[in-house]
Amino acid sequence: MQIAVVDIETTGRTPTEGTIVEIGIAMLDLRTHFISKLFDSVVRENKFLKVYEATSIAESWVFQNSDLKLDDVLEAPLWSQVRVKIQRILNHFPVTAYNKDFDFGFLKSRGIKIPRELPCPMKVATPVLKLPPRYDFHDFKYPSVEESWNYFFPDKPYTESHRAYDDAVHEAEIVYQLYKIGAWKPILNSQ
Repeated sequence: MQIAVVDIETTGRTPTEGTIVEIGIAMLDLRTHFISKLFDSVVRENKFLKVYEATSIAESWVFQNSDLKLDDVLEAPLWSQVRVKIQRILNHFPVTAYNKDFDFGFLKSRGIKIPRELPCPMKVATPVLKLPPRYDFHDFKYPSVEESWNYFFPDKPYTESHRAYDDAVHEAEIVYQLYKIGAWKPILNSQ
C-alpha cells in the first residue's frame, strides 16, 4: 500500500493567523519501505505579506528556525498555481501528516479536500513513547518529530530542518516504524 505523508510550513499557528509558505509530500510504500518525492515547493498565498503572527513577516517563526528565506517565498509560485496539483495528489493517495490537525487544518481552510485520511502518527506515537505530560489533562505529551525520530533511530541524530519535504521524509520514516511495530495502521478515518 502506498500512502502520502504531507508536511507544510507556515507563518502562523492557525489558518487565520498565518499563510502556507511551503508544502512537501512524500510517498511511502508500506510493503517495501520505499520513499519518494511527490511534491516539494515553496508557495506564496496572495495574503502572504498581510497574515503572520510575528511583529514583522521577516520575524515569523519559520524564517527564524529554518533556512527558508523571505525572498524564497516572494519568488515562489502562487498557491493558486500549485493547488490543483496538490489536490490531484491527495485525491490519489491515502494521506497522513505528523500533527495532522495542524497541516490538514491549513489545507482544508484553503479548499483542499482530503478524501482518504489516515491516522495521525503523532497521536499514535504518544502512547508508544510515553513522554511525561506538559499539562495535567494528558496522560502523555505529544512527541515532536525529533523526539519520535530519536526514539526509533537513536543512532541516527536528526535535527528537524523545518523544511517541508525534508520533514515529510523523516515523518514517513517514523510512520513506517510505527507501522512495523503494529502501532500505526493504514485505516481510513471516517469523515
